[in-house]
Amino acid sequence: MSATAQSLYTSQPGISKQIRLLEDELGVEIFARSGKHLTRITPAGETIIEAAGEILRKVEGIKRMAQEFSNQRKGDLSIATTHTQARYALPSVIRSFIEEYPQVSLHMHQGTPMQIAEMAADGTVDFAIATEAMEHFADLIMMPCYRWNRCVIVPRNHPLTAVKKLELEYLADYPLVTYVYGFTGRSKLDEAFSEKGLNPNVVFTAADADVIKTYVRLGLGVGIVARMAVDPVADADLVVLDASRLFKSSTTKIGFRKGTFMRGYMYDFVQRFAPHLTRELIDQAMSHSSKADLDALFSDISLPTY
Repeated sequence: MSATAQSLYTSQPGISKQIRLLEDELGVEIFARSGKHLTRITPAGETIIEAAGEILRKVEGIKRMAQEFSNQRKGDLSIATTHTQARYALPSVIRSFIEEYPQVSLHMHQGTPMQIAEMAADGTVDFAIATEAMEHFADLIMMPCYRWNRCVIVPRNHPLTAVKKLELEYLADYPLVTYVYGFTGRSKLDEAFSEKGLNPNVVFTAADADVIKTYVRLGLGVGIVARMAVDPVADADLVVLDASRLFKSSTTKIGFRKGTFMRGYMYDFVQRFAPHLTRELIDQAMSHSSKADLDALFSDISLPTY
């Protein structure tokens, strides 16, 4: 209640009164109470709040429609993504986008893949860009952007640098430093070890590839990160070992809520990030209602691999 009052620049009693007036008008309680305190949302309240959210998103869509005709190059764009995407995949895209659309305010949110998907599903952001968790939200239209794989990073003079052919069995002999479960394709890594009947000794996990590289440098263990997260200049002190044949590739996707009104610069942003996602293909994706239809739409597209 306090946070709501603060965000609306009004008083807490005023918010309470408006909620009561709405409940009186509807004839149901939206919130259950204990004394003066709200304790939970009632079943009726959950339905009403969900419907109200849809209405507000439609209102926002109407505003965007008007803006598209009044000024096609001015507006807002919100993106939710992981650290790896924000740090390594998006900088050049965002730089060129801002140069082309200086009047578009671009906002980036970082979080876990689940948080990112939730933000897109509830309309908090326009686009979610991630590798994990996107498939759990039926309200999202998900489009594949590119495939990527992992590499192993070790300090110079590490025993693995002398191995002619890297195998999972060798990695299982060392402490490993890698991503937190649920981040950046971590599930594919665990699957690979499991299929071989191996139990990797993961001693440290982080959501940030730069943090992982720091602890590899400290000798904490062998690092496994996304190949795109290795900078040949900044990480010249580390030895990079190809691990693409050891792990299945992962696919980064961009998702947005069904029913989103796509402004011209939104189409442009998507295509800058994934050139194969043309306006026509995005429109086709928006007309498909099921995951199976979307998978079929993109099945013949050859994705770039990094």
